[in-house]
Amino acid sequence: MMALRRGALLLLLALLPGCATLGQVIQPPTFRVAEDRPEELRLLGPAPGRPLGGAAIRLYARVANPNPLGLTLSSLRGGLLLEGQQAAQVDFPLGVPLQPGAETLVPLEISISFADLPGLANTLTRAVTGGPIRYRLDGTVGVDAGLLGQPSFGPMTLLQGDVRVTR
Repeated sequence: MMALRRGALLLLLALLPGCATLGQVIQPPTFRVAEDRPEELRLLGPAPGRPLGGAAIRLYARVANPNPLGLTLSSLRGGLLLEGQQAAQVDFPLGVPLQPGAETLVPLEISISFADLPGLANTLTRAVTGGPIRYRLDGTVGVDAGLLGQPSFGPMTLLQGDVRVTR
């Protein structure tokens, strides 16, 4: 059975135009903000590794697989910007299965140490007073397409919106 599957896959790849790359055959998953799940920003007090306190941001992404075959969302690497300022680096090993033509809810938890954010004083003030904070998550995503390989896509803007402190 496995030999038959590999043979069919090799035939499919042979029929593709010679200039087609794996990135042209497999389309990247698409990300959008999950409108029914609001973003959360929690302020955190000082702790080991966070001497000035920090924040935890939870974003909810709806990740769609536009391909006719199942994929695994294997990684997301990039950066979170708050009010246009770099706030955190992200590197998620995910392993989230994406069904063909379907959408999956993926929560992303990002930790920020205020010691790393000297340029974000105004953003912190806005967070404490309950004002909205503009965010953007940029990155590169990797997928596992089984026998078709493990392409990555990006860099690209994955999510953007406003977040407020939750109490």
